[in-house]
Amino acid sequence: MSAEILINVAPREVRAALLEGGVLQEVFIERESRRGLVGNVYKGRVQRVLPGMQAAFVEVGLARTAFLHVDDIVAPDMRFDAQRVAATGASGGPPGPPPDERERSEDIRRLVSGGDDIVVQVVKDPMGGKGARLTTFISLPSRYLVFMPRGHGIGISARIEDEAERTRLREIVQQMVSDGHAGGYIVRTAAHGVDADRLRADLAYLERLWSHVRERSLRASPGELVHEDLPLGLRMLRDELGRGVLRVLVDDADELARLQKFVRDFIPNGAPVLELHAGPRPIFDLHGVEEEINRALERKVALKSGGHLVIDQTESMTTIDVNTGGFVGHRNLEDTIFRTNLEAAVAIARQLRLRNLGGIIIIDFIDMVDEAHRTQVLAALQQALLADHAQTQVAPLSALGLVEMTRKRTRESLEHLLCEVCPVCEGHGSVRSIETVCQDIFRELQRQARQFDSRELLVLAHQDVVERLLGEGSTVLAELESGLGRPIRLQAESLYAIDRYDVVLV
Repeated sequence: MSAEILINVAPREVRAALLEGGVLQEVFIERESRRGLVGNVYKGRVQRVLPGMQAAFVEVGLARTAFLHVDDIVAPDMRFDAQRVAATGASGGPPGPPPDERERSEDIRRLVSGGDDIVVQVVKDPMGGKGARLTTFISLPSRYLVFMPRGHGIGISARIEDEAERTRLREIVQQMVSDGHAGGYIVRTAAHGVDADRLRADLAYLERLWSHVRERSLRASPGELVHEDLPLGLRMLRDELGRGVLRVLVDDADELARLQKFVRDFIPNGAPVLELHAGPRPIFDLHGVEEEINRALERKVALKSGGHLVIDQTESMTTIDVNTGGFVGHRNLEDTIFRTNLEAAVAIARQLRLRNLGGIIIIDFIDMVDEAHRTQVLAALQQALLADHAQTQVAPLSALGLVEMTRKRTRESLEHLLCEVCPVCEGHGSVRSIETVCQDIFRELQRQARQFDSRELLVLAHQDVVERLLGEGSTVLAELESGLGRPIRLQAESLYAIDRYDVVLV
């Protein structure tokens, strides 16, 4: 499917949108105040080693200490197989070792101690209250290859399915590596059809880069950045141009010049797709991206059939509920449910990419009686997920009819990046009702009157709460005044939230 990239440059922020067939699939946002850290290499210092967790906290100069697990630490005599790493689908960035690379974890105390200086790479951005996730399995991506200094062998991206092409690429890189090049290499998807000269130039660039990183790490002080990954615009060209991208539209002339220089140096055949957007309408507005981003921040996702999804993101997992909504079908109930679930499976795969949802994901499809329908819906979901660059794993339908899946998470979701916790409900997603607040006020009036003497009681509350007390609650207020033996006065406060009130003794 043809694709295009839109790059919007604004003060202190760069945004990129990936469109496939004219439909927004992914959004990337990079702000000066919180640039993504994945791929950055730091000189760190081990602050604490926790044997019970088989992990260490490492100071790398960020706001919070970063987390390093024992399975992400290179043992002195360890080399990991590039072919096994490529099979996990992690060839687009710092992969770390595959989960089964070690038969069992070593004791972390044999590998690091408090106060040790260590060179680490970020594999997961800080999220919520958690610090960044680190690895010492350094990997450096370029246009066509990923170089792993502590690896061995040649891996081919799982997305290159043609066996003849996989063999050709492996033989080319194997020949170059046998000429005295150390380390392991993964051939990326973008290398499909690329000739040997360009692969050789890529390999030489990576070796120069690793030499620079190694020398700088020796001179760096603990907490210092040793190597920073490319800015967003250049990363988009490096990672996406070979995946059927026909055009890259940029709305800033200076950014376009930087991208053109990068293309001339590393992707000479990509130059024709770069264009400057100079129209009067903003680039994201013109292509409907701004509207799609706003919709991606809502819980409810409408389906064309009339059904809808409800997506709830929590710290531990994301849940997705499928509903028929206004879709009544044309044949029978089972057919209506089946068609809604099929449409939902494709929509869910897109929403996962668009919202960048990761971790554990639970999908509650509408219950289906026909086993063939259940199988087809699961197959449709797995097929739709093939376009996702993030690694996913889908389990069979559970006994309760739920689909459990995981999606690799390396950066904040769109909601966490663009939104913050509601200051009223503090993340609960709801506030106390007016009736509940009125009942709380009645109890507080009794509590205050019994404990303290005063001439009268003053209630400060939201305007809607005051109106409720003067209306439906007026009888109760009159009884309270009589029972407490003192007047009760109400005062509306415009700055109060609906569930905030104060009882003041006057």
